[in-house]
Amino acid sequence: MKITKEMTIGEILDADVGVAPFFMNMGMHCLGCPSARGESLEQACMVHGVDADQMVEEINAYFESK
Repeated sequence: MKITKEMTIGEILDADVGVAPFFMNMGMHCLGCPSARGESLEQACMVHGVDADQMVEEINAYFESK
């Protein structure tokens, strides 16, 4: 699995719920709410002041380590 910043939070979580801590650590605590699941990784990062490219790298590294 390789994620992109255009993917929605829901798509990423559906691929592996083990990525939830990445979102929790950036301050995104309501992962189950419909609006959070529907926004892109890039949008979520922008709202929470996180570098989207860095987040993509970290999540992809997680997937590669599995």
